Amino acid sequence: MKTLGNSHILGILLCAFYLPLVVSIEKITIPAHLKSAVVKIVVNSTSCSVTCGLGFKLEELCEITAEGQRRNCSLRRSECLTSWVCGLLHLTVPAGKPFQFSCLTSGTAGLGSQAYSYTWRFAQGLITTNDVLFKPFKNPDSVIRFSPTRESDAGTYRCDVRMLKTFRIIKRVYFGVRVIQNDLVDLNFQKYLTWEQKLAAKKLGETTENDVWGLFISLITCDPCSCLISSALPRTLW
Repeated sequence: MKTLGNSHILGILLCAFYLPLVVSIEKITIPAHLKSAVVKIVVNSTSCSVTCGLGFKLEELCEITAEGQRRNCSLRRSECLTSWVCGLLHLTVPAGKPFQFSCLTSGTAGLGSQAYSYTWRFAQGLITTNDVLFKPFKNPDSVIRFSPTRESDAGTYRCDVRMLKTFRIIKRVYFGVRVIQNDLVDLNFQKYLTWEQKLAAKKLGETTENDVWGLFISLITCDPCSCLISSALPRTLW
């Protein structure tokens, strides 16, 4: 009996598949004002001006007719966001000198700092991106200024930029700041030249500052026992 019941159900299903499918489709009439409608869409676009954080791109907008023709094209500048994480930037600052850095690019700053809020955190004495090591750093502005720079200013500064309208983070950047003593590095290379070297350069008359710098680099990097000056200055000096 169970087999007969299954066969009966199967027969009904097969008959249902053979029934003619009748679907009534009403004729659709497009209104005349829609036939002449024109839409304006983006047909071309440049890549974002920055690889991280808020940037800009140029878009080409055109009116598209019902026939698919473009007309009345124009360019507009719109915001874009590829990635909000910008990584770590390394900065080396001499102690005692004024210095500043900003977490906004020049293009983004053109919108006005009032459009964003800034949250700074600081890991003193460390160059790191481990967020656990950071502590709040009071600075409501987009720029941090050292005047003058002290050794205690060394460390990593993290800046989060948020849109005031949406409170969404649009950029996070780390600044690794190293502070060095002035007597550690001296870039006044001319004072290390001997009197004969300065006199020879003066007699030449055509020696530029870059030539003297090349001479200085050659002098301090050669072997003291067999110093070979390559081509930093013309051979007439020697």
